[in-house]
Amino acid sequence: MLKICDIHLPQSLLSYVAFRVAFRETFEKLVRKLRTASDEGDSSGYLGEIPFLKEVPLQVQLDLLSSTWQRHVSRETHPADLLDESVIYAACESAARLVERDAEAFVNQMRSGPVDLAVPVDTYLARELRLLYLELPNDGDFLLVSQFLDLDPAESVQQKIEMGVDPKRLDLLFDVLGRWHVSPNFASRLKGLLTDAEATAVTKVLHARCPSSI
Repeated sequence: MLKICDIHLPQSLLSYVAFRVAFRETFEKLVRKLRTASDEGDSSGYLGEIPFLKEVPLQVQLDLLSSTWQRHVSRETHPADLLDESVIYAACESAARLVERDAEAFVNQMRSGPVDLAVPVDTYLARELRLLYLELPNDGDFLLVSQFLDLDPAESVQQKIEMGVDPKRLDLLFDVLGRWHVSPNFASRLKGLLTDAEATAVTKVLHARCPSSI
């Protein structure tokens, strides 16, 4: 389980919905990008909900989500780092936005998953998805990072301290901007989020760079 301060992220059907929809929508954007060899259209992935992480490569976004998912469904307790908090926020927010923007697309992302689940796709669901992260005791430091980019290093550190942001916690966010490849154990972390067939299709795309779909 993931623990933020003294609170565990609930291992619930709602968290499954948020992670699955965020993963599949981002994967579909990656497939479209590979097929068209173009950056046109919305290709920011679920981490586009966090301005600083918007440019993280789509395959890395999927890798980060799989890592946080695995820690979330683990029987052991794992203290959440700032990347975990970022993934949780962005997954919930992007899923909620899809509910509001395109209910049919949301239903398609949920279909044929490892959990046979039918939920009313309405404003109440969008609200519940957002409450999933809003009720956690995180400070949202990941949303503040962009404010420090135009400052010189010394001034940036000072302002972070004044705002109560631990500069060392932010290092993880800077590190992922330089990543391109997924982790070797990526596929094994998808258990419970995707079916075996879906996980195989995703792995083909990420490792063979062969456009496919799930």
